[in-house]
Amino acid sequence: MNSRWLDWARRIEAIAQLGRTYTKDPYDRERYDQLSTIAAEIVSQEARVLEREVLAAFALDTGPATPKIDVRGAAFKDDRILLVRERSDGLWTLPGGWAEVQESASEAADREVREESGFTVRSRKLVAVLDRDRHEHPPILWHTYKLIFLCDIVAGEAHASIETDAVDFFSMSQLPPLSTSRITKRQIERIFEHARDPSRPTDFD
Repeated sequence: MNSRWLDWARRIEAIAQLGRTYTKDPYDRERYDQLSTIAAEIVSQEARVLEREVLAAFALDTGPATPKIDVRGAAFKDDRILLVRERSDGLWTLPGGWAEVQESASEAADREVREESGFTVRSRKLVAVLDRDRHEHPPILWHTYKLIFLCDIVAGEAHASIETDAVDFFSMSQLPPLSTSRITKRQIERIFEHARDPSRPTDFD
């Protein structure tokens, strides 16, 4: 679970970002910038990263502060789930990443699976809409919702990508080391349950 300091920093930066979006007063803007600096100081001290790097990350997000959307696509072959190995940490996960502007959530999931695994898929069920903070993920700077789709493979073959260096299918009893920043064992267990019983309602929160 996330530490209180991260919750405080996120809330302070959300106030600052919202204020900068709507204020027309230069003095108020200066005060909101000071709030961002305070939030960055908190993250810098607790996470041991440079304050300027935190401020640079804050600056990339403009407009009203809202959660970011991480999409994941779950596809199966012979009761084995498709996973990819991330180059960044050498661990395995469902194909996925940030949703992009001008695409639906399911389109984003289908695209991520294709780009990271080589398989063309079609999303057929929304398995879960999860608040990342409420699950067993290590903390990150952004408040994030995770959308997981059950997908059918329609074409393609396994190949690595810029972000992944291996693609394979795994049974629940033989999962490889997981990239828990992206997916947890419990979430994969739930995906298997949905795959075996598609009538299950979507998980949320």
